[in-house]
Amino acid sequence: MNIAIVGSGLVGQAWAIVFARGGHHVKMWDGDPSAVAGAATLIKKQVADLQAAGLIDDPVGLIARISGCATLEDVLLGADYVQESLPERLEMKKEIFAKMDALAPSATILASSTSSIPASAFTEGLPGRARCLIAHPVNPPYLVPVVEICGAPWTDAQVVQRTWDVMEGVGQKPVKIHRELKGFVLNRLQGALLREAFRLVEQGYVDAEGLDVTVREGLGLRWSFMGPFETIDLNAPDGLADYARRFNDMYQSISTEQTSTEPWSEAVIEKLESQRRTVLPKDQLLARRLWRDRRLMALAAHKKSAE
Repeated sequence: MNIAIVGSGLVGQAWAIVFARGGHHVKMWDGDPSAVAGAATLIKKQVADLQAAGLIDDPVGLIARISGCATLEDVLLGADYVQESLPERLEMKKEIFAKMDALAPSATILASSTSSIPASAFTEGLPGRARCLIAHPVNPPYLVPVVEICGAPWTDAQVVQRTWDVMEGVGQKPVKIHRELKGFVLNRLQGALLREAFRLVEQGYVDAEGLDVTVREGLGLRWSFMGPFETIDLNAPDGLADYARRFNDMYQSISTEQTSTEPWSEAVIEKLESQRRTVLPKDQLLARRLWRDRRLMALAAHKKSAE
């Protein structure tokens, strides 16, 4: 299969690795001609790290399947599937999807990596709108495999299924979002946790490190291999319904304190920033991000061995 990556930033680079690792030929394009060359350098480094972690066995072949293109026309030529990964700006999405719809072969799937914008917001007026949808990854998708697949009301069901098949074929874990909603599912769950985390710090119940320890050494350990519904299904003698009946009143009572929709205040943002910089100086952020990715690689290798 021929894959086109439109946008060669961190997300586009990661998608290129995913598809090339899955055996597909990948072409990349970016509005900034120098960005593709820079992406190639970073991809080689990421692939070397994957090999060191034992997650790939043919780095040379993987890299050979990725090439750059000078124009949008070239990257779309002969493409079976397009993964757009440009910045999260609605007008930019509208412009690029209009161009891609005009240039790409009629059977080509046009997918966006957007993390919050529904496909209907930028595809409604397109002649080929039935082939447009969202395939939202978690960055980096070559280490975190879930992909949220969400069509617009007019997206062809066969396009959704073909996208699902493409993702499964390259080792990702697709999830079908049945109706459009802002932020899809993952970011809405993350947002709910973050809102409560900010509130607990703002009101003085815990500091940033204590909150992180609670998730990292508590909830996160279970969530690394099971979801919240399986978690509660196993946490009561008779399963999920038993858990819900035991703890429904407690959670309902807590929820009455979780109704604010105010934005995060500058005061709490500055408080958390100060606490985080005490733990991790700003000049060490990149090193810590690379450490995070190595830890994700180790976790991915462990989960792969346990399958």
